Amino acid sequence: MAETLAAPTGAAYAETRRHELRKSRMLMIDGNLAVNTRNAEAGVSARVYRDGYWGFASAPEAGALSSIVEQASRNAAAMSRFGSKQPLTLPGGSCRGEHVFRGRPAFTQQETMERLAALHAWCAQHYPGLRSTRFVLSDEHHTKTVETSTGSAVTNSIQRALCYITFVAQADDGTPVELTEYLSRKGSLADLPLTIDELAPRLDRLHGHVQAKRHAVPARGGLHTVVMAPELAGMLAHEAMGHPCEADLVLGGAVTGDLVGQRVASDLVTMVDVAHTFQGEEAMIPVYADDEGTPACDALLIDRGILTGFMSSRETAARLGIAATGSARAYGPNDEPLVRMRNTVIVPGTNKLDEMIAGVDDGYLLMQTGNGQADSTTEFMFGLSLAYEIKNGRLGRAVRDTTISGSAIKVLQSVDAVSDDLHWNCSGYCGKKQPMVVSMGGPALRARAHIGGQ
Repeated sequence: MAETLAAPTGAAYAETRRHELRKSRMLMIDGNLAVNTRNAEAGVSARVYRDGYWGFASAPEAGALSSIVEQASRNAAAMSRFGSKQPLTLPGGSCRGEHVFRGRPAFTQQETMERLAALHAWCAQHYPGLRSTRFVLSDEHHTKTVETSTGSAVTNSIQRALCYITFVAQADDGTPVELTEYLSRKGSLADLPLTIDELAPRLDRLHGHVQAKRHAVPARGGLHTVVMAPELAGMLAHEAMGHPCEADLVLGGAVTGDLVGQRVASDLVTMVDVAHTFQGEEAMIPVYADDEGTPACDALLIDRGILTGFMSSRETAARLGIAATGSARAYGPNDEPLVRMRNTVIVPGTNKLDEMIAGVDDGYLLMQTGNGQADSTTEFMFGLSLAYEIKNGRLGRAVRDTTISGSAIKVLQSVDAVSDDLHWNCSGYCGKKQPMVVSMGGPALRARAHIGGQ
């Protein structure tokens, strides 16, 4: 085990990070391989805290680590020219150990191409009416070793694999209609369910939704009762409530800063940012120690409707007077750690999805979102790429692309049913100055929300 990192003279704290990032991506369009990329980057970085300021430096060569620490210290000293600051006592403790996911042996490039070709051939045979198909296979592997002057020496590995399947058809009015199915897993592409037998039910469902959407009708704008499928509920948790519960955004003026201890959701809603384990299973993006070497713990954000806490780094925890949750993470070797979500989830309830739909006289089932935005007031707007009418407790016609919007707090306060199932997804990136791999999870929610009209 490595010796404890020594902080430079005059510094209160120091950390170093060795970081390797490897990514691959293949895209097949209508049977033609359009993209085949593999890239890797590695480097070392250091942060030093002195006189109330941080200094950061990075380099591509591991042998330069000692000089990088000194450069970071000089950068912190240079920042002090902006004026004196009262140094904080940084909490967070220390962590030592190694946490690496070991899945199946990784695919070769040839094996990956063979699976793409098999997917295309099967879909071309079974769905001849489609105008186009697109398949993406991608994986990403981060390995980080962090050492700190507080005694941390920890290696953390995060691996995820993705499969995107897009079908394109033609609507009644001649316009293209497309939908995408997302598969994501911890590990490499070899850990994804990519055989035809495993994928066939998903492909059939996707094709059925595309056919329904060919004959879609406009949504009726206004406030409606909606059942948000788990994928959409997870996005709402992440984008509209998760970000305002990041401690740096709280310090920056997020509305949540004045709401701790107050009701922000129905008492059916409990929301957690999970560090590494949920309900006895390792999460998709397991963080045992963050990029500041802080032992990672769950952040309970909403407890039965009451806002209870935030995700934090060492500095933001000190400023707010709360515990550090181990939520500081950096995407690439040249990035500084920021407060980021890990695995944000609304805890499942006791209702059945079919019963939730049956309880709606006139509303919508919202199933997929393609994009969205939210701000620190919890106001949000998401695009809806797949939705259905609900009439007298039964699913009706598919709905054309539209939007859902409103205040996440008001939407969550209106929740009157939470399903007992749970869907996890780690297929996208979270944007906040730098991208980040995250996962989000949710059961289905029944609530009131504004739907965009024709």
